[in-house]
Amino acid sequence: MSGIEKETFFRLLREQCVLPVNDCQAEQFYRYYGELCRVNAYMNLTAITEPEAVIKKHFCDSLLPLSLPYLTKGLCCVDVGSGAGFPGIPIGIMRPDLQIMLLDSLGKRVEFLSMICRELSLENCRAVKSRAEDAKEYRESFDVAFSRGVARLSVLSEYCLPLVKKGGVMIALKSLSARDEAAEATHAAEVLGGRICGVFGGEERNAVVIEKVLPTPEKYPRRAGIPEKRPL
Repeated sequence: MSGIEKETFFRLLREQCVLPVNDCQAEQFYRYYGELCRVNAYMNLTAITEPEAVIKKHFCDSLLPLSLPYLTKGLCCVDVGSGAGFPGIPIGIMRPDLQIMLLDSLGKRVEFLSMICRELSLENCRAVKSRAEDAKEYRESFDVAFSRGVARLSVLSEYCLPLVKKGGVMIALKSLSARDEAAEATHAAEVLGGRICGVFGGEERNAVVIEKVLPTPEKYPRRAGIPEKRPL
């Protein structure tokens, strides 16, 4: 199915992951990898397909938020711009107590995400087709919004923070540019009702955490295309 023996995959997964992975979770990751490779052959989901690279750069990197003290039991979360399911599906596998909405604007990706949720029996995850800018019915509905590499943090904040309840957090997974982006996004976060709490992580992957301290003004997010053209 996946071009790698299951036992080898399990070993690589457990070597790379800083969290303990039980056999059921390892099986889910293995099946996820197989479906990712199968569908990627005809639909562009990821440029990374080598097993060890997928485990490290997609699966384990996606789990960084779980090492932070923000994802307490039973929270309602949204993965903004979920794409092939990162970080939402790996988090959903490891934390079945979290309710996770996988938000993406492309119908084919949403179909893929829905199929993965069914195949892996992820009853805590569901995929929804919508742009973040258009998801008005979900405004200030989530305890946590996370996203991975969708846009610069100043832009990403305008997509994510309107979806977060006061008292909740936004967690943006970023690379080595995280601290520079956080400094650049300080004003945008404040305008949108947020406050940057800090940058956490390691050499290759970081998480920028923004706390929602005030309701987001009704005029945000602006219509599609504007946040990228005129960042706050």
